[in-house]
Amino acid sequence: MRRVLTGATMVALLLGAAPAAAAPRPEAPVALAARPDSPATDRLSVSARHLGRQVLPERDGWAAEGPGTTGGSTAAPERTTVARTRAELVAALGGDNATNATDATPKLVYVDGVIDGFEGPDGAALSCADLADPAYRLDAYLAAYDPAVWGRVAPSGPLEEARVRSVAAQTRQTQINVGSNTTIVGLRGARLTGLTLMIDRVSNVIVRNLTLVDARDCFPAWSPTDGEAGNWNSQCDQISVRRSENVWIDHNTFTDGDNPDSAQPVHFGRPYQVHDGSLDITHTASLVTASWNRFTGRDKLLLIGSSNTVGPDVGRLRVTVHHNLFDGVLQRLPRVRFGQVDVYNNHYRLGGDDFQYALGVGVQSAIYAQNNFFTLGAAVDPGDLIYDWGGTALTERGSWVRRGGGPARPVDLLAAYNATHDPDLSADAGWTPTLRRDPVLPTPLVPLLVGPRAGADRPPT
Repeated sequence: MRRVLTGATMVALLLGAAPAAAAPRPEAPVALAARPDSPATDRLSVSARHLGRQVLPERDGWAAEGPGTTGGSTAAPERTTVARTRAELVAALGGDNATNATDATPKLVYVDGVIDGFEGPDGAALSCADLADPAYRLDAYLAAYDPAVWGRVAPSGPLEEARVRSVAAQTRQTQINVGSNTTIVGLRGARLTGLTLMIDRVSNVIVRNLTLVDARDCFPAWSPTDGEAGNWNSQCDQISVRRSENVWIDHNTFTDGDNPDSAQPVHFGRPYQVHDGSLDITHTASLVTASWNRFTGRDKLLLIGSSNTVGPDVGRLRVTVHHNLFDGVLQRLPRVRFGQVDVYNNHYRLGGDDFQYALGVGVQSAIYAQNNFFTLGAAVDPGDLIYDWGGTALTERGSWVRRGGGPARPVDLLAAYNATHDPDLSADAGWTPTLRRDPVLPTPLVPLLVGPRAGADRPPT
């Protein structure tokens, strides 16, 4: 049964004090599916088993629409497993990574310890060289497609074809395919490193309490016409949601670990980009809730909608982003095309020379941003938190800003943007969110609650 927080308890929690009585945490337990334990999980703690069987609460964002999101909460004992290696994770998800996306049997997978996407069949660590096509070498690629030699046209020919084959080999190794009716939940300290969780053409998936580290692309593509000077582009996300519905991404931590973008070399005058998004929601995906996650020290985070082409994405890409911590990150917080995206009660800690923007207003996007708190470095102007990627409107209200260590104060971000940018963005995105589990927090309370509670190993109990 869900317990209700009293006003005194809430104040005590926000101030870091211990209430006199045993206090429930701000997110009380949600509904559980009654299933027997399995031999694989009978040694797990009660709280771990409880967490694995939780489902998305009613009205908790867009993922609660329609049938809601229950993941693998009804998994039978034989589909309730603990995975400690890449091979065990693939087996738990159906047994064959090439076909696991079609396995819709309810399944509950606990991740224990560190699972490395670069772990070979014999358990030995693989390198990028092990996955490269015999005809591919980076030094040869750089020599062949240097713009001073090749010009500013897309690479083609044997070396580019070898790079594409290398990408396919890495995809088979490091992309883990997830089927419908699945819950993947980390035990304390669980980490997925060097891999992509691919949620494609499925429904009803829950991913919780994982630290996702360094989903690196061994074979980035050179795109000479991307921007004024060209760019290197990676295709490796940490979690990718495509053509799927009813997905809940909750209490995870996304990081590049000890392989940050800032440590990458420069080729053709541009950073050699080996990372893509943290959580990309694209290709007509919809009904996704991203809650209580921690994104730290990354460049590209949340891309919602992958193309400006008007077509299948219209009416899709409905996403809720609430109570997340964006810490020392650079862009796409989120960047949106087409979708109705509810962004509320998030804490943004942003700054540094490489920071670009927070809210990306793309083609036919409809972002509703409410009661978000921004802690900014002195060099970040509130008017630069918004970037116009071809959109026309943004509903933004209740934002507070603390800049350069100064006092926190309410700021109209849209007015600040419109004062220094043309054309102006309209203040009405054309819709009002209704799928919210609890009342929206007053903005000054957001950093007090989100900072200590967002991310892996901070789940509700």
